[in-house]
Amino acid sequence: MAKENSNNTNPKKPKFSSYWIYGAILVIIIGMQFFSGSSGWQTPPDITPAKLQEYLKEGDVSKIQIITNARQAKVYLTKQAKEKDIHKNALSKTLIPSSTQIPQYQLKYGDLQNFENDIKKTIHDNKLSASVEYEQESNLFGELLFSILPFVLIIGIWIFLMRRMSGGAAGGAGGQIFNIGKSKARLFDEKTDMKVTFKDVAGLEGAKEEVQEIVDFLKNPEKYTSLGGKIPKGALLVGSPGTGKTLLAKAVAGEAKVPFFSLSGSDFVEMFVGVGASRVRDLFKQAKDKSPAIIFIDEIDAIGRARGKNNFTGSNDERENTLNQLLTEMDGFGTNTNVIVLAATNRADILDKALMRAGRFDRQIFVDLPDVRERKEIFEVHLRPIKTAETLDLEFLAKQTPGFSGADIANVCNEAALIAARNGKKAVDKQSFLDAVDRIVGGLEKKNKIITPGEKKTIAFHEAGHATVSWMLEHAAPLVKVTIVPRGQSLGAAWYLPEERLIVRPEQMADEMCATLGGRAAEKVIFNKISTGALSDLEKVTKQARAMVTIYGLNEKIGNLTYYDSSGQTDYNFSKPYSEETAQLIDKEISKIIEEQYIRAVKLLEENKDKLTELAEHLLEKEVIFKDDLERIFGKRPFEKEEQTLLENK
Repeated sequence: MAKENSNNTNPKKPKFSSYWIYGAILVIIIGMQFFSGSSGWQTPPDITPAKLQEYLKEGDVSKIQIITNARQAKVYLTKQAKEKDIHKNALSKTLIPSSTQIPQYQLKYGDLQNFENDIKKTIHDNKLSASVEYEQESNLFGELLFSILPFVLIIGIWIFLMRRMSGGAAGGAGGQIFNIGKSKARLFDEKTDMKVTFKDVAGLEGAKEEVQEIVDFLKNPEKYTSLGGKIPKGALLVGSPGTGKTLLAKAVAGEAKVPFFSLSGSDFVEMFVGVGASRVRDLFKQAKDKSPAIIFIDEIDAIGRARGKNNFTGSNDERENTLNQLLTEMDGFGTNTNVIVLAATNRADILDKALMRAGRFDRQIFVDLPDVRERKEIFEVHLRPIKTAETLDLEFLAKQTPGFSGADIANVCNEAALIAARNGKKAVDKQSFLDAVDRIVGGLEKKNKIITPGEKKTIAFHEAGHATVSWMLEHAAPLVKVTIVPRGQSLGAAWYLPEERLIVRPEQMADEMCATLGGRAAEKVIFNKISTGALSDLEKVTKQARAMVTIYGLNEKIGNLTYYDSSGQTDYNFSKPYSEETAQLIDKEISKIIEEQYIRAVKLLEENKDKLTELAEHLLEKEVIFKDDLERIFGKRPFEKEEQTLLENK
């Protein structure tokens, strides 16, 4: 019982706040101002100078005290006057215990000389005994307050700005000024914070194998050190946005069970000189104190950009100083072991070479876009919290999303759930996922967009031309769906099933360009006119043709040459890596390749003009056609391949 009583007598104390101090100071200031002055906080009633003259003539005034520095006068009544009924209201407001004599009235006057003459004249004419005194009132506290107030305001504003710029660094209220050079890394507790494991990371098998070795070293270091081996000091995750680099780092933190420091590359950079380098030092100091530990720097290209390329002014560059300190901490004279640095970026080509060398980031782990099998695994992960229909085919969904990253697939699953809920369905079915893919890739349908019948007919033949040419060519992607309903920024769209290739041959690229030009070719064949609707088609084929000539060395005239620089150094050159004569030849070859495929598309459509017209009229009637409609008009496609999907916007 004694123990229980002791617990009850020690209630939880309220947390101390600096605002209590501010409040106490404010109360003291108000109190001192409130009770300052000779008459306490009693305020006598105001009267006019005419009323004062009336009271003087009646002999009610014993003394008039003139405050010369405030243009104010205080009136004191005689004992006999205080007993009169006319002055009872004045006495009721001043009946407060006080050690000093309290005035019964006060008034404001204008010119002191005139006021003084009027009073003296009235006293002299009426032979009164009232006296006139002169005083000056002073408020020492008020004068002191107004003298130091500007300095207090300046210091307060400076402290406020320092706290805001320091971003709420540790150290409590007011301590942020002195902690601006401290690291802003977030420390995750390996026992409570880390919930992500490698089971939550679908696909990325190669990348997971690389980082699992790092995790295994942190758990069992003797396994490697007994043979004289050393674990890599750093690993750089490189890949397209949304492929799962940060998720993989979270899984490492969850599996390793060691302190995990996480921050972004931009967290080092501050407006003050030297803050970035100071934060790097503090970060590694904390990590070494808690070693073995992992430091994860997301978007490291914010500070790891190659030095000397952007500093045209010649002035001090805070990012370069931060990078120099990072290089020293990762592999310098004072480097300690058991601190592993993970970093992620999608711009590895612009990173400094000193940062990429062995001994700092020993390994570069490429996180690629998932293939069909990996996309199926990613769908399985993201569909866990979603209520789906039993007949949902994940393999079909994986084939419908080529080129999608893990983040894109997560977005598809969420969008499908929203669409199903919007349509009042009890579960997310196959059609909801197809609508979600259309919504994400093509954009939102705009059925209320005003399109004239002539424009609609042109769009229908344009899309039918794409579908016809792609169905006729061996290496072109076969059609899945065509629509002439405006979607996003496009007036029409076509979904295809391209083959996922690791290498591409010239004839495959030629068939793809021919199918892309099928829309403009159909306009030429049917209307003998062309329009601006083929802008995205022309942009696509121009890039493909230029890549064939200048990058992949697939042109006979140019030969086996490439003008592509994977290091990115050509971005900073003012001259082209080829002569003017070669530039003219490149332009001619690009134009030749595109025109050959355009003529080829026109010829194909002229040979199948009746089928093209039938397909376009069916598209005008239904607004959406599918693969079955093409099979009904053209027959079975002679070259069947594994189907996957791609959207081509028009």
